[in-house]
Amino acid sequence: MREIVLDTETTGLDPKKGHRLIEIGGIEMINRIPTGKEFHRFINPQRDVPREAQEIHGISTEFLFDKPLFRDVVREFLTFVGEDVLVIHNAQFDIMFLNFELGLVGEKALSFDRVVDTLAIARRRHPAGPNTLDALCKRYSIDNSQRTKHGALVDSLLLAEVYVELLGERQATFGLQSSSANASTGQRGGARRGAAMVRPAALSARIGEADIAAHRSFVEKMKTSALWLNFWGNTPAS
Repeated sequence: MREIVLDTETTGLDPKKGHRLIEIGGIEMINRIPTGKEFHRFINPQRDVPREAQEIHGISTEFLFDKPLFRDVVREFLTFVGEDVLVIHNAQFDIMFLNFELGLVGEKALSFDRVVDTLAIARRRHPAGPNTLDALCKRYSIDNSQRTKHGALVDSLLLAEVYVELLGERQATFGLQSSSANASTGQRGGARRGAAMVRPAALSARIGEADIAAHRSFVEKMKTSALWLNFWGNTPAS
């Protein structure tokens, strides 16, 4: 089963008030395990980034000046997400902005029927909250120490781990290695867990013949009550 864990950053809270998308980040999961395939783009919103928004995600107007427009990355984005399930935290917000941008370039809106909202799952599992991404990372002991600012790709990596925890499907080999995320943020995305190493050769026996003989002598003194004698296939010495 293929799922896309997705996050966005914007200039504000409402596209109807002129706010725009400025970052999209997503990772591919197959059977709840990240494959390493990612989509990450910064987008020129063709407007300024308000100071209060920049304080949240750290993305400035100047930084976005030479970035592509949404229409320049939309086909690549739609190819990446395909028709598969979208896993998003507080999904109504992200889908609202994505569909607004898709509408501006004449593309079909994303159906909410294909969306899994991890915030809704978290509220059912933990009705007392809090259920922010940071709070859920803390609840599930996921390392988010590098998340000093919101970022679409980093948040997608963290959300993938949170999602597995919310479903109770932690994988023993679950690891969120991301070359592009690591290049810009170091070891982001939580604790890394690798598969257990296999010993190349069996250990030699630690019990010698003298130990075995001493054990047998001890057991035989217990007469017929000793179960070990059944394995040796004889009866106690008289």
